[in-house]
Amino acid sequence: MEEHEVYEKIQHKTNHRNKIQKAVTYIFLTLWALIVLFPFYWMILTSVKSYGAYNAEHTPAFFTLSPTIQNYIDAFTTVPLVGYLLNTVIFAVATTVIMVIVSTLAAYAFARLNFRGKNLVFTLFLSLMMIPSELVVITNFVTVTNLDLRNTFVGLVLPSVTSVFYIYLLKENFEQVPDELYRAAKVDGTSDLKYLWKVMIPICRPTIITITILKIIECWNSYVWPRLITDDPAYYLVSNGIQEIRENGFGRENIPAMMAAVVVISVPLIVLFLIFRKKIMAGVSQGGTKG
Repeated sequence: MEEHEVYEKIQHKTNHRNKIQKAVTYIFLTLWALIVLFPFYWMILTSVKSYGAYNAEHTPAFFTLSPTIQNYIDAFTTVPLVGYLLNTVIFAVATTVIMVIVSTLAAYAFARLNFRGKNLVFTLFLSLMMIPSELVVITNFVTVTNLDLRNTFVGLVLPSVTSVFYIYLLKENFEQVPDELYRAAKVDGTSDLKYLWKVMIPICRPTIITITILKIIECWNSYVWPRLITDDPAYYLVSNGIQEIRENGFGRENIPAMMAAVVVISVPLIVLFLIFRKKIMAGVSQGGTKG
């Protein structure tokens, strides 16, 4: 057998094996996608079923021939869903803006400025990541209560205006910017704040966009703290507003209307992730790469 025939045979076997591996991979990913997406499909399906049709099902149906939007109408008219959404937007935007500013300044200080005890302070900062957030909830609650900030947006926002993880992520990203740029800027008389604004932030924009989006998602899904610090429905967010809807809105039995409210609440986050998913991945990759 000639050499080129042997090569072609080996190449054919390799291509055949690669095709099988690719087919198995796609089958696995398809099955996994169906498993992950099924709860979303079930949520949307339930939200378009009428209350009577849903209760008449002895065996859950995986489709409906008579969808209705009445549940969505009830979601906006029976309970103050728009108010919950507006409160959540205010809370998420205010918290995220302050957190990004604080984290950017802190990360820049740890990455570029030299001051006594910097390594010790940063080590202490990192050690805080090992403390579960639930352990400081009571302390935060007592502090906010003593400041008479319960049932206020200030009380909601105050405990979330910084993040050790995001400071660490930004610091690692800032340290990837060559030191020569900083030295050249200082020779030209550029201040640290101007250097941060003109050089560091544009270069590290993907990471900053990533932490901004992740913080918005975190705020949107926040439940424990808003539930603890607010008992006035005028300050309810969508997360604890769902419980209010269930208890005093549609009732425990009206599952289709509940699912309609959940769909409305979930759509902004899904759209946000779909739009910025590539930037999130790029930012995480950039922040986690050294050199």
